[in-house]
Amino acid sequence: MKLPSFLLKLAIVSALSLTTSATSVFGETTEIKIPQQEWGFTSLFGTFDRAAQQRGFQVFREVCSACHSISKLSYRNLTEIGFSTEQVKSIAAQDQVVDGPNDEGEMFERAALPSDRFKRPFANEQAARANNNGAYPPDLSLITKARPDGINYLYALLIGYQNPPSDIVVPDGRYYNHYFPGHQISMPSPLPSAGLVSYADGTEATIEQMAKDVTTFLAWAAEPEMEYRKKLGVQVIFFLTVLTILLYLAKRRIWARLK
Repeated sequence: MKLPSFLLKLAIVSALSLTTSATSVFGETTEIKIPQQEWGFTSLFGTFDRAAQQRGFQVFREVCSACHSISKLSYRNLTEIGFSTEQVKSIAAQDQVVDGPNDEGEMFERAALPSDRFKRPFANEQAARANNNGAYPPDLSLITKARPDGINYLYALLIGYQNPPSDIVVPDGRYYNHYFPGHQISMPSPLPSAGLVSYADGTEATIEQMAKDVTTFLAWAAEPEMEYRKKLGVQVIFFLTVLTILLYLAKRRIWARLK
């Protein structure tokens, strides 16, 4: 059964009106402009700052690891950011991991080894939610790849905690963050004040510095092969350039005899 033409037109107009209304209602809450930062490692020939990576790992270790994991990485990967083998062994040994079964068929705990993956702060998702008011702290191994403009977003999120505007009521268990979609986040500020860590190299631990360092570390965690990939890319481009020149000269030499 076909609808009369005027009813069909009315349905189309109504649908368009609802779509426009939905955009106007929800658009303001989802469109958040993330400030862009300068990151030396994002350029074509850019590399990671080893000192910043190590400071970022210290921030993660002393602050973030209480709730978040980086389970895609092993302790031995830390040698790639400048830690010595002995330092990695010492870092790993601070954690107790579950291993087994032993000869009696039972699981047991032992000090972590460099070959182990980083220990998770909670045994499972249910335990994580139970300790975080129902919120599930995500694994941060790939966090800068899991969000649009992830590097800038993560940095902005860490420094975006503010007192809410007077016309916004934040419920208990939520916190106002200027750069979080909807502005209300379940995670309290992980960097509430300066001096939260004491950097071994004497760098002043401002909120912005700690946020930048841990973002640098997590950017590496998400793409530890980045420097090798860029180096290989430059070598390939150089090889192809030389090959193109040689092929062009060979072509001229071959066709010169036919003129």
